[in-house]
Amino acid sequence: MSDGGDFALIVTSGSTEKEHVLAPTSSLPLDWDPEHLSAAIESAGVGLWWWNVETDEIAMDRRAYALWELREGSVATFEDLSAKIHPKDLDRVRAAFTATRAIVGPYEIDFRILSGDDIRWISTRGQGNDADIQKNVMRGIFLDVTGRKQAEEANQLLAGEMSHRVKNLLLVASQLAQITSRSAATTADMAQDLTRRLTALGRAHDLVRPRGGRPVEAALLGDLLAVLLHAYDDTDGSSGRIRVSVPRIDIGEAAATTLALVVHELATNSLKYGALSAECGTLDLGCTLQGDDVVVVWTERGGPAVVEPSAPAGYGSELIRRSMARQLGGSIAFDWSAGGLIVTLRMRRNRLAA
Repeated sequence: MSDGGDFALIVTSGSTEKEHVLAPTSSLPLDWDPEHLSAAIESAGVGLWWWNVETDEIAMDRRAYALWELREGSVATFEDLSAKIHPKDLDRVRAAFTATRAIVGPYEIDFRILSGDDIRWISTRGQGNDADIQKNVMRGIFLDVTGRKQAEEANQLLAGEMSHRVKNLLLVASQLAQITSRSAATTADMAQDLTRRLTALGRAHDLVRPRGGRPVEAALLGDLLAVLLHAYDDTDGSSGRIRVSVPRIDIGEAAATTLALVVHELATNSLKYGALSAECGTLDLGCTLQGDDVVVVWTERGGPAVVEPSAPAGYGSELIRRSMARQLGGSIAFDWSAGGLIVTLRMRRNRLAA
């Protein structure tokens, strides 16, 4: 420090040393008197405790008493505090409290306490092995770490949910690859069909995925159908050859994934053999509510003449039949009319919202 009370910073450069005098940046005091220390502790949200290891009495400061919801100035024991500790944490905290004096170095214990109908997390910290003990009194702090613990729990739930979703997507992708490989004539066809199927799932997921850490509200059935079918309209929607007219009906994530697969299979077949394969072909999707059922009618017009297949249903057709029955509690019916294919999808409304 220089003679004037300023700070001196010594900078070494090569073999020379240079002294730079730094004047104090403010008039704030540099000592820690009780008043300043108390203000710092208060701003940090720290509660102080004292434990007499001989009498087993625990005293605390105002903030710590408030944290435990005890009368300020009262003297308590661990047994008094244990009445407020969450039953699932009590044995662990009791064992840690007993071992406190034997712990070498600093320790930290996190546990839950009951606060009315709420649960709060407390972290207690101190020095073990009787470090800094004075007149049989050990000291430490309490911190309310409820916010941090809730964030950790949310992250764990999110990680578990993400793991579950990834496993489901990998399972779906594996099943789609098997189905596509059986129905495709060439590897190029397989790659194209599989890409379209996975892309359809991606579009459906975009509508129902969580955003900003919060679950998104249910998507609308009409929005989902419009987004899925947009990729099959080579006019980019300008000609109106694909029209969707659906009342406001909510659809959840699980149902959206299933319906995306069904719509993709129907649209792919239409693109290959039906109305979407012809320049003037059109596709209309209408929807009605019939009791507890949602009925979507898929109507193709202006395409090549259609004939009911004589061969057994392929893997794609079998996929959508099973999906409609198992996941959506409904059915699918085909009408090979002279004017074009008409498909009726019947689904339970409560299943759509799942």
